[in-house]
Amino acid sequence: ARGAGGAALRARTMAASAGPLKQTALHAFHEENGGKMVDFAGWSMPIQYKDSIMESTKHCRAGASVFDVSHMCGLSLTGADAVKFIESLVVSDIGALKDGTGSLSVLLTEEAGIIDDTVVTKVNDHHVYMVVNAGCRDKDLAHMGAHLEEAKKKGMDVDLVTHDDRSLIALQGPKAAAALQTLTQEDLSQLYFGMFKEFDVNGAPCWVTRTGYTGEDGFEISMPIEATLDFTKAVLTKDGVKLAGLGARDSLRLEAGLCLYGNDIDLTTSPIEAGLTWTVSKSRREACDFVGGSVIKQQLADGVSRRRVGFVVPKGAPARQGATLLSPEGEEVGHITSGGFSPCLGKNIAMGYIAKPLAKAGTEVKVSVRGRVNDAVVTKMPFVQTTYYRPS
Repeated sequence: ARGAGGAALRARTMAASAGPLKQTALHAFHEENGGKMVDFAGWSMPIQYKDSIMESTKHCRAGASVFDVSHMCGLSLTGADAVKFIESLVVSDIGALKDGTGSLSVLLTEEAGIIDDTVVTKVNDHHVYMVVNAGCRDKDLAHMGAHLEEAKKKGMDVDLVTHDDRSLIALQGPKAAAALQTLTQEDLSQLYFGMFKEFDVNGAPCWVTRTGYTGEDGFEISMPIEATLDFTKAVLTKDGVKLAGLGARDSLRLEAGLCLYGNDIDLTTSPIEAGLTWTVSKSRREACDFVGGSVIKQQLADGVSRRRVGFVVPKGAPARQGATLLSPEGEEVGHITSGGFSPCLGKNIAMGYIAKPLAKAGTEVKVSVRGRVNDAVVTKMPFVQTTYYRPS
């Protein structure tokens, strides 16, 4: 669903799994409301509803949208060594976070390839909460599990539990806070971007993080499975709130310049190449004492040969995943990883990896799309200004 079409996401999802698809607590509700269901990472998920992906994308930037993201895997690390353990696997300084705050980070291989990107929240010194991508769940748990076994052998106090008894609902957009505020006694004006808190929503105990994947203000709300349908029905009665599917979510995250795992980042990309150097906390760059740290330290010192950047493609068809980037002289210099028509900007946008000398904003390059060579301009991301709720 890169851009308004959804074709690329659809193609990517169809071969995702074998056997019966898993269903979220809202599966029947999606179908009753006209959800067009597709296979996404082994789950039956709505790509769109009765409105178009373009309309749904624009609505989220003006009103509020409800996304069922229960296919994603919530997990907790608990114990006296929970923070120390996760810091051996991710690049960020989790210990330095205030209780109840989180940050985007990455899990790496020894070669500094990205196993997954994940928001890591320090609930407190004994509890770390994470949400990992559905398509990465098995490899993430295997990776963490192997290191957990080693940690326990060394006497570390840490345990891992997955929250398969909970749903995850994202409420995103400028009207999200007003809608959610009507369903809770908690003062949401005091919950800023990146903050996490446990409180009742619509009468159910929830874990609420002020975060999202759209570039808009919003929340991701983890709740007991049995509370999901009532919450969703209740929030949809609020002003400006509509259901949205994975198609709009993909357009929104592309406009916000956010990575999609499997497209823009994977085992062959490092966070330094991917423009995610900021996730590597400055306090950790000297020791780099995490899996993949020696490669990261070398890349920080020596630089990298390619970078993930944004592109605007003024004319012709959208440049989608796999399209080849060319220098003005016609030499191959990179490739597109995500792209499509931006519903909110009314033009073709993309992101991809390009040789470092050409990665500066404003650089004019070429992109080969369906056998035709079109102009493209390296552009700063996000394409659409983000509106995260931060202290003024």
